[in-house]
Amino acid sequence: MNVKMADLRGQYEEIAPEIDEAIRSVLSHAAFIRGREVEEFESALADYLNVPHVLGVANGTDALQIAMMALGVGPGDEIITSAFTFIATAEAAALLGATPVFADIDPRTFNIDPACIEALITPRTRAIIPVHLFGQPADMAPIMELAQRRGLPVIEDNAQAIGAKYQGAPTGSIGHVGCLSFFPTKNLGCYGDGGALSTRDAALNKKVRMVSNHGGERKYYNEIVGVNSRLDTIQAAILQVKLRRLDENHARRRRAAERYDALFADHPCIAIPHRAPDRTHVYHQYALRISEDLPGKRDGLAAYLKTRRIPHAIYYPAPLHRLPVFAGSGCRRGPLDETEKASREALSLPMHPLLTEREQEFLASEILGYCDRVLRDGDTG
Repeated sequence: MNVKMADLRGQYEEIAPEIDEAIRSVLSHAAFIRGREVEEFESALADYLNVPHVLGVANGTDALQIAMMALGVGPGDEIITSAFTFIATAEAAALLGATPVFADIDPRTFNIDPACIEALITPRTRAIIPVHLFGQPADMAPIMELAQRRGLPVIEDNAQAIGAKYQGAPTGSIGHVGCLSFFPTKNLGCYGDGGALSTRDAALNKKVRMVSNHGGERKYYNEIVGVNSRLDTIQAAILQVKLRRLDENHARRRRAAERYDALFADHPCIAIPHRAPDRTHVYHQYALRISEDLPGKRDGLAAYLKTRRIPHAIYYPAPLHRLPVFAGSGCRRGPLDETEKASREALSLPMHPLLTEREQEFLASEILGYCDRVLRDGDTG
């Protein structure tokens, strides 16, 4: 069975006439940089996130770097984040000469554990960056309380969780600034690279706009050192079309997640994703935890799935503090026991709005069959 990890072609074909017309419209007026569709998309996304300000930029990594630059992060500073995430969060800080400081995660949600943050704060700490991993919000209330008490800004890495809510508030609207990625496989993905920043703070909005535009508010008058990072008009036009269907596609993802839950419920070596109270999960990924009591462990199952050409993914096989770039003196960290364990146990299954019940039953049959066989026989071959 040809199951896809993320069915980008199928998702395009569902809305092809609208996408094609949106692209043709941009081609006809030929305003490829800062065309009207960019402002229209920024406005629509601001309404969706319930914030007054959204700025489109070239990609999610740029969004993180621009946010840090606008907040004054630079050489000698520290930012506190999770080691169980994609490298962009820490990389953007390192590019500015700052040091990533890694806190441990909540083993149920894979998100940064608020209880582990305060002990890592020093006079050099400049920002806290929670990552809303796999589509579920981090526990923002205690993070915001701590940040306010210690006078620190919070940058939400919202690349994987657009549309998720924490206590009724959209992710990206809770911290001082939110950062989005529109990489094609994201829940709201464009057909190339793209990203955005969201904020309620007018002064911060002014600063991120300057940073993203070579450090100036107007052409040829540059006030600070900035970068060149823009969301192009064709991508904005595509994202306008897809934003209108985002909540519908989230509902389809949730239904697929519920089917997975039922299929994998109560297996002694498989833990389904935890749903924390007062939060919605938008399932950018559906990540199982494979117990280390399973003979061969998670990697044995992954090797079996590979031989069967069954799609799956391991996010993240090496936590950030173990990557060569940070493993030496490139970071500071607290105890990371849960991070280490998650890197050995997490296994993501195909997740997209077009996933069918038949495809999910096939995937579950292969996974459960393998697990039951190795539990019975100890044979991981």
